[in-house]
Amino acid sequence: MHVELLSHTADPERTVAAATRLCYSASGILKIRDAIDDREAARLIKKVLQLGHFSVLEHASFTFGIEGISRACSHQLVRHRMASFSQQSQRYVKMRQVPFNIPESIRKNKDAMERFSALSDRLQADYNAMLAEGIPAEDARYILPNAVETKIIMTANARSLLNFFEHRLCTRAQWEIRQLAGLMLKCVREVAPNIFSAAGPACESRGYCCEGSMSCGRAETLDQLVAVKDNSGE
Repeated sequence: MHVELLSHTADPERTVAAATRLCYSASGILKIRDAIDDREAARLIKKVLQLGHFSVLEHASFTFGIEGISRACSHQLVRHRMASFSQQSQRYVKMRQVPFNIPESIRKNKDAMERFSALSDRLQADYNAMLAEGIPAEDARYILPNAVETKIIMTANARSLLNFFEHRLCTRAQWEIRQLAGLMLKCVREVAPNIFSAAGPACESRGYCCEGSMSCGRAETLDQLVAVKDNSGE
């Protein structure tokens, strides 16, 4: 798996800070922007995150180049609809050497790995045979499994990314997309450390778990916190 930050809003934290300041200022936009230094930007972003005024975060966007993830992972990724995606097409790209993403649990199991290898070799041979027989790639791809690797470019704003990290860095998230989220977070923290300083699963970013009865137990669930409050008589 490889993740690279291809581009992002120029000076994303200053842009977010300027949007924050604008909401409460009568000054011109350029004057507001020019008056904000790194220290002031960090202060304003911290305040925005504490108050939950996340709309200003939408002015900072980030574009990732993602390679080596499976179709199983990309199907989860595109469920985050407040983002833009461009994915390698199995309809037009003929995959004469199909790359497969093999889970570690299968790699560690000798028998499972042998079955996986045998099946993937047969699928590759059958896929190539179909292409040779004149079957269009868009139809031959129907025999390819979720394990096939894909490439995708993803663009999302900071607010959507915080939501993405909250869900996909949770211990209950599927291992591959959790790994992907971790690499993406590492990328954006290098260019916007204040915006993403507290990014992570809800138990870290909010202080409680949103998974209810499915919680891993690292933190109290919201229902538990509410019950404690009710029992205290407050």
